[in-house]
Amino acid sequence: MLLVIDVGNTHTVIGVFRRSELVQRWRMATNKLHTADELRLKLQPLLASAELSAQDLDGACIASVVPKLTDAWGEAAFVLLGVMPVICNARAAGALFETDYPNPSEIGADRVADAVGAKALYGSPVVTVDFGTATNMEVIDKDGKFVGGVIAPGIDTSASALTERATKLGAIDFADPHTAIGRNTAEAMQVGIVYGEADRVDGIVNRIFDQLGYRAPVIATGGLAYRVAKISSTITDTNPDLTLEGLRLVYNEFVSNHG
Repeated sequence: MLLVIDVGNTHTVIGVFRRSELVQRWRMATNKLHTADELRLKLQPLLASAELSAQDLDGACIASVVPKLTDAWGEAAFVLLGVMPVICNARAAGALFETDYPNPSEIGADRVADAVGAKALYGSPVVTVDFGTATNMEVIDKDGKFVGGVIAPGIDTSASALTERATKLGAIDFADPHTAIGRNTAEAMQVGIVYGEADRVDGIVNRIFDQLGYRAPVIATGGLAYRVAKISSTITDTNPDLTLEGLRLVYNEFVSNHG
């Protein structure tokens, strides 16, 4: 079995694959101060809760956008499993991540995993939208090459900025807005954040289509993907485990090339 770990700025998602099947999935808050020992001690009871142990795992693949935690999770996985984990990046993905991009080494691990997973599951061309601390969009063209993408503030990030800078506004409840005209402050904020995100995504995706010269499936993932997808005119499918699937594929590619 394979352990996959997607370390984001806000949340960390951990999964276990049995061959190609995701059999366990956990989501926890990211703490950038955690040491390797602390992460290992958090991981062990999660595995035990699924009646798994380190001995059941053959390897691990990690995608992290937090450099300090890349090292900490890598050490934790090594101590627990006794094998070096694969760290996801453009080089590790090998032939799965063909690019027409000036500097592939700068592409974030989560973006690589999303692109690899989407291309494998949906073919080419395809566009991914990952709703996290940032809203990331990745573009695979009709030739199967990663050609670039978009990085924008995520829903939570935008909401936090609004409430922190506008002192009279309270915390935002991300309920589905039922009107385009907010009739109270809470509704107005919901409309602005949720509809604003959906319309931003749709607007950028349509610009992407114009630049490509053709349309493509648009796959949403991330914590709030389901909410935005319901009101988006361009998102064609949601896949909450897209990043984890990409990590599985990157691991297999790396092992097949490097043993």
